[in-house]
Amino acid sequence: MPYQRYVAVGDSQTEGLNDGTEKTGYRGWADRLAEVLATHHPDFRYANLAVRGRLAAQIRAEQTEAALALNPDLITVMAGMNDLVRPGFNPTAVAADLEAMLKAFTASGATVATFTFPDVAKIAPLVRHLRPRVLDFNDRIRAMANRNDAILVDTFHHPVTTDPRLWSDDRIHATPLGHARIAAAAAHALKLPGADPSWADPLPPLPPDTRWRRASTELIWVGTFLGPWLLRRLQGRSSGDGRTAKRPQLQPVNSANRC
Repeated sequence: MPYQRYVAVGDSQTEGLNDGTEKTGYRGWADRLAEVLATHHPDFRYANLAVRGRLAAQIRAEQTEAALALNPDLITVMAGMNDLVRPGFNPTAVAADLEAMLKAFTASGATVATFTFPDVAKIAPLVRHLRPRVLDFNDRIRAMANRNDAILVDTFHHPVTTDPRLWSDDRIHATPLGHARIAAAAAHALKLPGADPSWADPLPPLPPDTRWRRASTELIWVGTFLGPWLLRRLQGRSSGDGRTAKRPQLQPVNSANRC
């Protein structure tokens, strides 16, 4: 379809963290998808309401009505990972928030796409205890997408999605290459002209790693990323405190002024 108005809702992944910098601004998979969509319609407009650190209930409360007010014909929804990694995760409640958004968006007549999550046990072995949560929540996402006629970007079963080259050192946010693959996966699921399944092609093999290097990498990750994350949780702070959407209104996209 020649989509004219695309709105992205979600958290830091959709905001585009680590595909750019705080100084230069973040691009991210949603911006990359918007750039592809813009090539297919001269009047294309794009808004990104995502804010880092937001839980599913916050995304529902803050972004649903704002998205609908823009009268989009395409909406992407990526939410739930910030909930999933927290102690006390309630999959039923989080799934209800996500499904409420899908219902509201599809009821508006827009095409809606949502996403499953990758295997965190392969991305960050120290949190492999979260894998059953991911498996269960992905099943819930598949079911709600089917119930609500939403397009599902289901990447879980593709090995490339856990390749370390697609993930930043924090193992939470995608690298520029990872964001590019997510955008390509979404374009393929939306059946955009020129899109194909090559987004799932494996990268060239990495050289074998030593046990010492693997252990050192895990220790660095704990000290640099996991520790500060836990401290923020204990202090009741979020990376998104005081932040607002980077692109709250529908705006044009062009190659000379990338979003």
